[in-house]
Amino acid sequence: MSTAPVVTIRPPKGWAPLDLREFAGAHELLYFLVLRSLKLRYKQTALGAAWAILQPLLATGVFTVVFGRLARLGSDGLPYPVFALAALVPWTYFANALTQAANSLVDQHQLLTKVYFPRLLLPLAPVLAGLVDLAVAFVLLLLVLAWYGIDPSVRLLAAPAFALLAALSALAPGIWLAALNVRYRDVQHVIPFLVQIWLFATPVAYSGSLVPARWRPLFSLNPMAAVVDGFRWMITPEAAVPANGLAVAVAAVAILLTSGLYVFRRMERSFADVV
Repeated sequence: MSTAPVVTIRPPKGWAPLDLREFAGAHELLYFLVLRSLKLRYKQTALGAAWAILQPLLATGVFTVVFGRLARLGSDGLPYPVFALAALVPWTYFANALTQAANSLVDQHQLLTKVYFPRLLLPLAPVLAGLVDLAVAFVLLLLVLAWYGIDPSVRLLAAPAFALLAALSALAPGIWLAALNVRYRDVQHVIPFLVQIWLFATPVAYSGSLVPARWRPLFSLNPMAAVVDGFRWMITPEAAVPANGLAVAVAAVAILLTSGLYVFRRMERSFADVV
């Protein structure tokens, strides 16, 4: 009489490299997690997916009145609504993706305790799902450019590269916060405050050229500064390529992502026990 094979799943020890074969086998689960995230985001809402357009659009109106009309901040030669919207399109995606990724393990704790799967899929799913909203908001930006008579440039072809940088900029701190949020529930109260501070540290309402030269190296460590400057560069013909800031931002994201994966894998073995 033959017996069924026994499969033993053991937690990784120390730094365990990501098993790409394991991720490849879980691609269908990732697809359904992304689809579920999209459905839950606008479930039982009156406007539904229209919020992907209304969020950056309404924020642009507020920024235009407060910072464009009252504070009279510079806009690098662009109409201030265009200047603000070009920053708010990637920023809105980043803020939502970071918040949802950081809360993903706690919000879906039922899955953690019932079945084994690559836990990294949970913070990854909202980051990927948010790219749909980013694409819709980017179309809004193109329509606003047409409204103001700004001709599209070949630079717009760089949009996927800056979108990828925005996604990694959200995922890197997102997996850090997701892992810490399981053990320390204070983190969920810190996240909104962190996003708010990050907003002011990113040139969304103001131009990056206003930052003093002595603060530029530190300012460049914020990857979203490079993303925002990149989106504005795509629609400003006379703007120079933000090469130096972009290189520093990529390096910062790489370090943050690598260290986040290390912490996540180290803490992963205890998620089901403490969540």
